[in-house]
Amino acid sequence: MSDPRTPERIRHHFEVERELATRMRASTREERTELFKTLYTELFERVPDHPRLTRRETPEESSKGVENQLRLVKRHLSGSVVFLEIAPGDCRLGHAAARLSRKVIGVDISDQRSKGDASPENFELVVYDGYHLDLPPESIDVAFSYQFLEHLHPDDVDGHFELIHRLLKPGGVYVFDTPHRYSGPHDVSRFFGDSLQCFHFQEWTYREMIGLLKRHGFDRAWIHRKGREWRSPLFLWITLGVESCVGCLPKQWRQKIATKIFPSVTLTGHKSAA
Repeated sequence: MSDPRTPERIRHHFEVERELATRMRASTREERTELFKTLYTELFERVPDHPRLTRRETPEESSKGVENQLRLVKRHLSGSVVFLEIAPGDCRLGHAAARLSRKVIGVDISDQRSKGDASPENFELVVYDGYHLDLPPESIDVAFSYQFLEHLHPDDVDGHFELIHRLLKPGGVYVFDTPHRYSGPHDVSRFFGDSLQCFHFQEWTYREMIGLLKRHGFDRAWIHRKGREWRSPLFLWITLGVESCVGCLPKQWRQKIATKIFPSVTLTGHKSAA
């Protein structure tokens, strides 16, 4: 991963984000409900050249990004489906999914839609505190998150999967994408070592994430590769076997190879229909 900023500016970004992440790591659940609202604002104020502030997407790049995410969930959407997106940001994906779903619900800690950006009639944005989500149990057919799980405090990961499992209808699915541990760190920590010190609190392997899904009541897991959801048990075991081999390599080789074949963990977790 490259960064056009000077080494001094990258280090400044790292030191500020590490300071704020340390504060988050040491926080209680009650404290995090307030920290969620302030830490990123403070980060962007103190790091005005943060890539999220300076990155400029062309309309074509923006549309391609939405289409790539939509491809992950498209096979699960239909006119009878209620689709839930966690941390939708500007809600462009939710707006696109609304054309293929009965209803779309986005849940986030703030409204990040552009001013004047009209939402479809079947789209609803719910702003919440990161924990207490007032939605009925078994009311969601498809849940989705993209590059979100790595930002969860380690103490909040189990609660997140418990919440999603509770909200999903029997037979519902949770589709998500999160950075792969072997090709990381994927945040600014990567320039200063091999450990996660900033706002990526955890990164996982496929094997670790599938184990997490099973612990929280998901009976099946399907891997996404090349924009396709593979439901073959053979493909799953081949992927896990290759991952185990890559994991045995020296760190330098492991990261180099994983960057090409394991940039992320992209899975569909299936809730039992029974």
